[in-house]
Amino acid sequence: MQPTPASSQEGNNNLQRLLKAYPEHLSSAKGNILRWQDGTEMVFDDGISNKDFETLLNAPDLDDQMMMPYPAGPSYAVPFPKNFDPGRVRYQPFFLKMYGDSAAKVRAHLVPIIWLPKTLKLRLMITSVNRVHEKLQAVSNELDALPESLKKYVRKTGGTFYWRTVAGTERLSPHSFGMAIDINTDYADYWQWDASNPDQDLPYKNRIPLEIVTIFEKYGFIWGGKWYHYDTMHFEYRPELLMESN
Repeated sequence: MQPTPASSQEGNNNLQRLLKAYPEHLSSAKGNILRWQDGTEMVFDDGISNKDFETLLNAPDLDDQMMMPYPAGPSYAVPFPKNFDPGRVRYQPFFLKMYGDSAAKVRAHLVPIIWLPKTLKLRLMITSVNRVHEKLQAVSNELDALPESLKKYVRKTGGTFYWRTVAGTERLSPHSFGMAIDINTDYADYWQWDASNPDQDLPYKNRIPLEIVTIFEKYGFIWGGKWYHYDTMHFEYRPELLMESN
């Protein structure tokens, strides 16, 4: 017998958001099962409740991935509650299946975009899965129309595809799947740069203007600046966290 979601209504809403976000890959959901277009089935809720934060990061299910509501838009309250990191909880088998389970398989889907095509003309490689390259190109085009006072935050980038684990963990970085980008690190704040003790409370830091964040969110990218463990250079394609279930 498959585990039963703790909240059937909430679980169903989150399943519907996944289906809506990734229609080219996911076909249907029934009960506690998410079905892929190729017939593969994934259990949504593993039935394990009250996971601590480290377990959520290292051994989540799809339900955990959807658990924290991402605060889309320019209005949100800081500081965030401790360990409130919507999007950092990632069920790795989901992304391995969608984007590729090796560096070579991910690399096979990478295509170039032109970053800031009018002013910088920088060639970046990004995945074509889910047409992420089209979305990031649209982001780039809108960023290129910003005034120079804002454009300085994106004139340099910290990279896109890089098959690697998150520092200090065995979890693959979303950069491994070619669906993330870091913007100008000269203006970035990152919790690991500031925390001498990982158990200490983190004061929130950010220098990235929300005009930039809003453009990324418009095209399905969440921002690491809306995490307690802030990573303000980081954006990743996670449309399931930015849409309603209906």
